[in-house]
Amino acid sequence: MPLISAVPTHRDHALDHVSLGKIVQIRERLLAAEADGKKVYRFESGDPSFTPAAHVIEAMVTAARAGRTHYVPNNGIPELRRALARKVTEKNGMHDVTPADVFVTNGAMHALFAVFGALLVPGDEVIIPDPMWTEVAENIRLAGGVPVGVPLRAEHGYEYRAEDVEAAVTPRTVALFVNTPHNPTGAVLDRSALLALLDVARRRNLWIVSDEAYEDVIFHPHAHHSLAALAGDDAARVISIFSFSKSHAMAGLRTGYVVSRAPLIHDRLPKLLRCTINGVNGIAQWGAVAAVTGGDGHVLAMRDAYRERRDMMLAALDGIPGVRAFAPAGTFFVWAELDESLYERLEVANAAALSEQLASSGIGSAPGDAFGVSRPDALRFAFSCDTAMVAEGGRALREALL
Repeated sequence: MPLISAVPTHRDHALDHVSLGKIVQIRERLLAAEADGKKVYRFESGDPSFTPAAHVIEAMVTAARAGRTHYVPNNGIPELRRALARKVTEKNGMHDVTPADVFVTNGAMHALFAVFGALLVPGDEVIIPDPMWTEVAENIRLAGGVPVGVPLRAEHGYEYRAEDVEAAVTPRTVALFVNTPHNPTGAVLDRSALLALLDVARRRNLWIVSDEAYEDVIFHPHAHHSLAALAGDDAARVISIFSFSKSHAMAGLRTGYVVSRAPLIHDRLPKLLRCTINGVNGIAQWGAVAAVTGGDGHVLAMRDAYRERRDMMLAALDGIPGVRAFAPAGTFFVWAELDESLYERLEVANAAALSEQLASSGIGSAPGDAFGVSRPDALRFAFSCDTAMVAEGGRALREALL
């Protein structure tokens, strides 16, 4: 029997410092329980329950039947890039954007990977909110960068404040990361807060990476403002990231895009796109064309449903001793900070242990320490699952926490 030779010696690698993520682990546990026939409530993950609009599905079927299944242009099909240039001009208020400034990516996650890979060299620092969606920091690390968290506080409405950001700037800082509406808290930055962040970037000569994946999941009277639209002559320092996953319920179709007028990004980003994906799925891109040109009725209907679900989730958490839920202005997440008294009453050590206990009962959640270090005593609950599940699961959650 042949001997198995020893594998090469292990060396430290960037991936050794990246986890699979607590949210993924909880999701896998709930999916396994569901497969065994158990009742579960999917409050851990932000996957929209809706299907894409009928005209989007039809556009993809038509494209497939027409044989549009071959290699596509590296930066995106021309029809989609033209449509997106119009969209960010007319809807987001950006100026002088052309199709050449649009780069189609394999979802917003891939956009983050590619943008940070194009911007950073080892040791570069990027300032990010804390708490923050885990994969932002992970993609910075994969590019050799160092994420620097700025704590967000409930007493400030979880606002990402310019004075706190500026205090975190060092000679190694190259970029600010901005996410509004914000995952996980649902906070939305107003125009004045964004202008203050722009001022910091101008004076410190920093890039801004603006993640606007939740631009359409926003609740009246709040409004979304695109940083690049506010930047004037400094618009080229803003790199904007968008997604079809949340706005158009196309999460599994993996379509996002980057908008940048910066020559550096125009030079570097296509190289990363070629070496990582060599073009986004062509059928999905034709669906994206239909989504962005076919009217916003479906988007508005989803927004109304999300608002109903948000109110259900807030009602389920209202008045529970030791739970302070923040009413989100956008996204489909409720962020709840927890008191020590809750742990004592439920006989758990901390929020992470409580999340595990809830998962054992089939109730999903994401613990605060999955999003950074500043707010471990918190849980995030997603209300992106269908309305009936939010209603029933909300009652189960309330019973579990009382």
